[in-house]
Amino acid sequence: MNRIFRIFILGLFALLGAAFVFSCSNLPESPVPGNSDVIIYTYNIANTYPHDRNAFTQGLVFEDGVLYEGTGRFGQSTLRRVELETGDILQIRELSAQFFGEGITIYENKIIQLTWRSNIGFVYDKNSFELLQEFNYSTEGWGITHDGERLIMSDGTSTLHFLDPQTFEEISQLEVFDNDDPVTRLNELEYVQGEIYANVWQTDQVARIAPGTGQVVGWVDLAGLLTAEDLSEPVDVLNGIAYDAKTDRLFVTGKLWPKLFEIELISPG
Repeated sequence: MNRIFRIFILGLFALLGAAFVFSCSNLPESPVPGNSDVIIYTYNIANTYPHDRNAFTQGLVFEDGVLYEGTGRFGQSTLRRVELETGDILQIRELSAQFFGEGITIYENKIIQLTWRSNIGFVYDKNSFELLQEFNYSTEGWGITHDGERLIMSDGTSTLHFLDPQTFEEISQLEVFDNDDPVTRLNELEYVQGEIYANVWQTDQVARIAPGTGQVVGWVDLAGLLTAEDLSEPVDVLNGIAYDAKTDRLFVTGKLWPKLFEIELISPG
């Protein structure tokens, strides 16, 4: 093998090795739901409602016939009461520009809202949006829901944190797995009929999690909700799950999405 050809071969192997390292470093941190043995649900759109394209949705709750929405971004974060049918904002409270609003939940007559990296949560009167108190937590704030007894909070990892709803002290943690693989980037949460539903950030997937074990018992594949016309203006990722327990309705939307969808889950077979 002459010297020039040897140099060419060594260079080629070096390039291939660099490409392999780069591709591995960019693999998603979460397992691919399609590799799971659990049930993969699809959906049927039951109804479509308007949604504010400027709403960077971080939290979504449905109660007493109206939506409550928490939005994010520094200088744009809000807490809102929204009319479902029209998308009109009925009430709004703006957060200080230093806070990036995150998930919300309603516990009793209070709304609880997280912030991203400030380690501060806010508690409001549900009707007046008056700030009642603040509380602290040690992680990032992403999504929040409750099971009637405990607050359940995500921080973008595979760990869910359970908090006392009165003192906001952490009670326990839960690691979320799909089979043996940790499921990271857990974001907006909703407690639905004994399961924790969690958006997985930067995907079209919602994990259905057993709160007793942390195992994913189902995946909801929400790909294709938006049409080409919906995508004519910039949109961000799927994020926002709300459940109407009285009528068994499930709602989903995304950051900067023009629509909010009422969906029915379809199991395979």
